[in-house]
Amino acid sequence: MLYRDSWIQFNLDHLIYNIHYIKKKTNKKLMAVIKANGYGNGDIEVAKSAIEANIDYLCVSSLDEALNLRQHSIDVPILILGYVNPSYSSLLIEHSLTTTVVSIDWIHQLITDDIKDLKVHIKIDTGLNRIGLKTIEELQQAMLLLKEKGVVVEGIFTHFACSDQKDQTFTKQQYSLFKEFVKSCTHTFTYIHTNNTDASLSFDADITNCNRVGLGIYGYSSYDKQLKPCVSLYSKVIHCKKIKQGEYVSYGITYQAQKDEYILTIPIGYADGWIRKNQNRKVWIHGTLCTIVGRICMDQCMIQSDVFYPVGTVVELFGPHISLETVASELDTISYEVLTLLSDRLGKVYIKDNKETFRSTPRFDKL
Repeated sequence: MLYRDSWIQFNLDHLIYNIHYIKKKTNKKLMAVIKANGYGNGDIEVAKSAIEANIDYLCVSSLDEALNLRQHSIDVPILILGYVNPSYSSLLIEHSLTTTVVSIDWIHQLITDDIKDLKVHIKIDTGLNRIGLKTIEELQQAMLLLKEKGVVVEGIFTHFACSDQKDQTFTKQQYSLFKEFVKSCTHTFTYIHTNNTDASLSFDADITNCNRVGLGIYGYSSYDKQLKPCVSLYSKVIHCKKIKQGEYVSYGITYQAQKDEYILTIPIGYADGWIRKNQNRKVWIHGTLCTIVGRICMDQCMIQSDVFYPVGTVVELFGPHISLETVASELDTISYEVLTLLSDRLGKVYIKDNKETFRSTPRFDKL
């Protein structure tokens, strides 16, 4: 049930297509990144369809995200990409969760009792300077310590800093360094991964056997336009009034009508993640591009129109006619940020088999 006339529409058919497309094009295993609540689109529904598309692993950012998936009967392998406090190792084992080795200190902090079944992937820092081991000596030390503790070292990985850029000089530099790490180690890793979405579709990492794809499964990439976008954002007109030339609209009276015109109000604002920088952006209404005018409010924003639109008219903020990339570019940001800013006040409508199959308003699902 949707209680507000603003919602995210997510096409699960497109998600499945994108996963199949990337796996076929790269001929490697695929780890689907569904952190941040599936990039704001609902991690449970995204996970179910990703599993249907035969992904090999799910990736999340934190322990709570992983536990939420387990609590919803998601039983495929899950890798936690971020830091997990070593004191939670028993919880990781209990729920069959794989975690990331972020430092030598992290290994020392592992409680030695009952961790022989703990699975880990070792993070190598090749230039991003976030988490991970910096030297081959650290890797060798880590392998010895983990072996002593009986930890299962399943994988090794790094993360590229600028694989979305045409100049791949730094990406190649990072990859070359990562290869040195892997070749220095006699251990046989089940999973070796470096490539995110854009690297998967543009960079041949020959030493790896799987790709770690986030934005690409949702249909977005700088390199490949064969992907199908999954996400659209819609609202509906809840009020339409005619104002006279010279009247103002919204807080701060930053917009003044230059002629008699219509002002449409839609129930979406910055509390929904539709931030104030979207003022003066275009929206799509029945084949016409109209402009958001006046400051965007917490719960509403206003649109200028030369014609009357009745209450209930659908407004596309991004989707088939206005791309997510266009919105991100005009906001001087990236698609990831636009998606993950969208809040759980927005309902979600899921499309499967070319029809609406499920509606969700997470804040009220238990009512």
